[in-house]
Amino acid sequence: MAVIRPFQCVRPAADVADRVAALPYDVYNRREAKAEVEREPYSFLKIDRAETSFDDSVDAYAPEVYRKAKELLQEDIKAGIYQKDPDRAYYIYELIMDGRSQTGLAACASVDDYVNHVIKKHENTREDKEIDRITHVDTCNAQTGPIFLAYRSEPVINEIVNKTKEKKPLYDFTAVDGVSHRVWKIDNAAEIGKIEKAFAGMEQIYIADGHHRAASAVKVGLKRRKENPQHTGEEEYNFFLSVLFPHDQLMILDYNRTVRDLNGLDRETFLAKVSECFLAEPSDLPVKPEKKGVFGMYLDKQWYRLTAKPALFEGKDAVGSLDVSVLQDYLLGPVLGIGDPRTDARIDFIGGIRGLKELEKRADSDMKVSFSLYPTSIDELFDVADQGLLMPPKSTWFEPKLRSGLFIHEI
Repeated sequence: MAVIRPFQCVRPAADVADRVAALPYDVYNRREAKAEVEREPYSFLKIDRAETSFDDSVDAYAPEVYRKAKELLQEDIKAGIYQKDPDRAYYIYELIMDGRSQTGLAACASVDDYVNHVIKKHENTREDKEIDRITHVDTCNAQTGPIFLAYRSEPVINEIVNKTKEKKPLYDFTAVDGVSHRVWKIDNAAEIGKIEKAFAGMEQIYIADGHHRAASAVKVGLKRRKENPQHTGEEEYNFFLSVLFPHDQLMILDYNRTVRDLNGLDRETFLAKVSECFLAEPSDLPVKPEKKGVFGMYLDKQWYRLTAKPALFEGKDAVGSLDVSVLQDYLLGPVLGIGDPRTDARIDFIGGIRGLKELEKRADSDMKVSFSLYPTSIDELFDVADQGLLMPPKSTWFEPKLRSGLFIHEI
């Protein structure tokens, strides 16, 4: 059973919510983060990335940076930019992008459910990235970036959410990137009880995005358990901030690849090796794959449609049959020499939100060849997680991105 419980939310005052809401901390480099905070001084990014308060000579992971994050958060709470609701509640969070809506539930998930694999992951995490968020959460005494969770759609929850959305929202604004955000509060005891019971009937919840934030929140919780001799299990550090979405509202975009060189091969030899496993056909138009097993390839200002031979999918498990795995196992690895895409500096990854033009731009400038992929499906993600397997890096790109700063969970 899954424990998904309401919480006392620290959230922005209604008149500044649009200014506070910020994209996740890890979508910016340091220069971009600094520019964004200069553009919008209320942005939660100043707390998520507190190095923006220092000049570039200060290490982004220095102790004083995390202390600054805590200081800024406490100052903004004291100034009334943020307020803490007196009651435990769920919050409905709707995002609308390009006319398409998806609606989730802001709540707290259980550290124990993560440890016991009720909450399932599909990606590995890197220790260096975890340490940053562990220190941030522990120093700020708060979880500030929600983990994006998914669950199989549940009629009881859908009914309550839809009913609540008929009321006036707490927040209703459109961000500078054109994505609209609306938030409602569920504080009715009967409805809270129904939602808790519905989640308790679920055997699994899935991490869609935010694996590092989830792992970090869990490790802080486990650390505090050891430090607290009177630990009961009900302390706030036993739960982590999440937004949970029904699976049938989610959209995964393609996560494309570009490679710096042809691994010492000339064009003709490279194309011949590609053709051993893929049917390669030149295309007069950019290739955005329309189905599984089809890839686009852009090389020397020419697009190709690559169709994987059926044998490449035979006898494969949930990971081996993913398009990202087929491309890695039969082209990027053996032909281009990309052994470990996590660490190889010759490969880069481009989210589908950037479009095919970005693939062309990179291959025509600092890289050599680009590949477009058909998106991984939410069912494939669930299958991989259910089998206890892990996807290759950069397999899924979710849009729109959840904003930080709208919901804060103090621990």
